[in-house]
Amino acid sequence: MATIKPQNEFLNAQPENQELSKSALKKAVKAAQKEQKAAEKAAKQHGLSQQKVEEDVARIQSLQKQGNMVFLILRQRTETVQGVLAVTPEKISRKMVRWAANLNNESIVLVEGVVRKPPNPVKNTSIPDIEVHLSTIYLIAAPQSYLPFTTEDANSPDTRVLLNTRLSNRVVDLRTQTNQAIFKINSGMGHLFHEYRRGNGFLEIHSPKLQSAPTEWGTAFKVNYFSEKAFLAQSPQLAKQMAIAADFERVYEIGSAFRSEAISYRHMPEFTGLDLEMAFEEHYHEVLEMIDDMLKHVFSGLREKYRTEIEIIRKQFPTEDFKWREGPEGTLILPFKEAVKILVEDGVPRERLECLSTENEKRLGRLVKAKYDTDYYIINKFPIMLRPFYTMPDLENPTLSNSYDFFMRGEEILSGSQRIHDPKLLLEAMLSNGVNPDSLKSYVDAFRMGCPPHGGGGIGTERVLTLFLKLNNIRRTSLFPSDPWRLKP
Repeated sequence: MATIKPQNEFLNAQPENQELSKSALKKAVKAAQKEQKAAEKAAKQHGLSQQKVEEDVARIQSLQKQGNMVFLILRQRTETVQGVLAVTPEKISRKMVRWAANLNNESIVLVEGVVRKPPNPVKNTSIPDIEVHLSTIYLIAAPQSYLPFTTEDANSPDTRVLLNTRLSNRVVDLRTQTNQAIFKINSGMGHLFHEYRRGNGFLEIHSPKLQSAPTEWGTAFKVNYFSEKAFLAQSPQLAKQMAIAADFERVYEIGSAFRSEAISYRHMPEFTGLDLEMAFEEHYHEVLEMIDDMLKHVFSGLREKYRTEIEIIRKQFPTEDFKWREGPEGTLILPFKEAVKILVEDGVPRERLECLSTENEKRLGRLVKAKYDTDYYIINKFPIMLRPFYTMPDLENPTLSNSYDFFMRGEEILSGSQRIHDPKLLLEAMLSNGVNPDSLKSYVDAFRMGCPPHGGGGIGTERVLTLFLKLNNIRRTSLFPSDPWRLKP
């Protein structure tokens, strides 16, 4: 919570009556030493290794005046601690206490004081067994207007503050402990993805976000590009495949992607995508297994490194831990036809399962959790008609494809496949899917020059985090989300 200046003196307990007996004096000293040790122990547990708080900056989350004292809840990111400012002879005047009592919530203050153990644990703070007795307080900045809501209300587990109100006042909303924890985990997740990719020989690339043609037909944003039309990149799909043809072998990218899809609790027109592509030697399952291992690396890292933040978020969004198979049996992989069979056995008409709707994906997730006790699984071998033109068909059964989707809590987080690397087969697939090869000439030419077998996938990082934490809307994991009704901030 604070930067601490060392101080070797213990809390002095001077006897009021000079005639106190030696035993009474000993008891007073021991009591003072005991109080000091308790405060030091509590402080040490929370990173306050010494007793005196050097000048430090915090926000006032709330305050309350009681007689000649004012109690302030001071906040730094996810941590809160109680500060106490009391009238004391020759040090703190009544005027100073009255001034402090009139400070606005969310004011930024510079404080100095001494860490002590409170008589009773302080409620509604993240550090309940410590309070800071203030000797100095300076106002650095104060809100210039009425706040639309308090951070305490916004941090509440109920719906006191609606999501639309939060997003319209996002800066205030982001100050809450829940949001501070969400974005700390979000940052850590990005680090874990980078860590795994680089540790396994992947080269990070940065592909163009303006493209001559869409890659995921029907969901592209069209923009003016000088005298031509261009499209915002829906993914780096073409660029990463061309990088494989250029002998980069393994590539990945984390960057913005744009899709004009139906707006829902799990879709945004702009999101952060993690895309990867790799050449393989014998079978496309080499790619599938690499992605699986990467995701489990991320899940384990989040669980181990961010337990405190996860618990903070759970106070507002209660849920059970995300579960995945960690034993020798490995991740559950269901063929598409087996997933359909599970749903049919649960009463879903087969004719509704030519493709999996969002509703049926969720239903399957509940059935898989009940049967296999896992929130994370893979569906393999989708019908070729459900996949993009660049997907490699199953050579033994051309109605199927060498493709896969990864799921968390019954919702798809990654779609991937082996790609077509044979130029003749690629042209046939483009024409049968209504794609004009001339619009993607550079892409097709890359395969004419020779390209190894390869595959990959694309992940929406906000969706992964939303489902890992079981939040109720993907916009909660986006810093400043946009939608058809919101383009700013």
